[in-house]
Amino acid sequence: DLGMSEADRAENIRRVGEVARLFAEAGIIVITAFISPFRKDRDAVRALFDDDAFIEVHVDTPLDVCEQRDPKGLYQKAREGKIKDFTGIDSPYEPPLHGELVLKTMEDDEQSLISKIIRQML
Repeated sequence: DLGMSEADRAENIRRVGEVARLFAEAGIIVITAFISPFRKDRDAVRALFDDDAFIEVHVDTPLDVCEQRDPKGLYQKAREGKIKDFTGIDSPYEPPLHGELVLKTMEDDEQSLISKIIRQML
């Protein structure tokens, strides 16, 4: 029942955060992957967890690369005005100021993503 508006995106991330919190409280390790463009929404979810129980991962990829990798053509539709409030096109993306893990996808291209994760966590 949610769209791409700022309010809908905030509600989506709030729901994800609440469900993740419930699983974490049950002792389950939770990994989620969402486009969460607004810092305030990510910070609100972070506040649901103990300090050491939330790790924010920012997959830092340039917009032009996101567009090249888009198998559904959503960026093109957004540029044509067919999709409104699309992150990076007519809606902003606010990168984390202090993400625990930042993966710059266009650097050290010969290394796998897993290698990058392991190196940054050591």
